Amino acid sequence: MAKQTITPLFDNVLVKPLEAEQKLPSGLVLPDTAKEKPQMGEIMAVGAGTTDEKGNPVKMVVKVGQKVMYKKWGGNEIKVEGAEWMIVEQKDILAIIE
Repeated sequence: MAKQTITPLFDNVLVKPLEAEQKLPSGLVLPDTAKEKPQMGEIMAVGAGTTDEKGNPVKMVVKVGQKVMYKKWGGNEIKVEGAEWMIVEQKDILAIIE
C-alpha cells in the first residue's frame, strides 16, 4: 500500500498527539487505561485557510512542525499508518509551545 498524504481542508490542522506523561511525580507508572488523552501535539499539516462571514480571508496562524496545545474535547480522531492523530480546527488550538 502506498504511503498516504493527508491535506486538511479550509482551517483544519492535522496534529500528531505527543505521548502523555507515563509516570507521576511520585514515581508511580500509569497504566494505559488511566492515562488522559494528550492535549499537546505536533502539527503535521495545515489547510489553506477559510473566509469569515463577510467573505474576508482568514489566514492560518499555525505552521507545520510547531508544537501546540489544543482543546481537550475538540477535533476528530483519525488513524494515520496505525497511529491515532487528530484533525482540529485552527480555532480549537489554544497555544503554540516554544
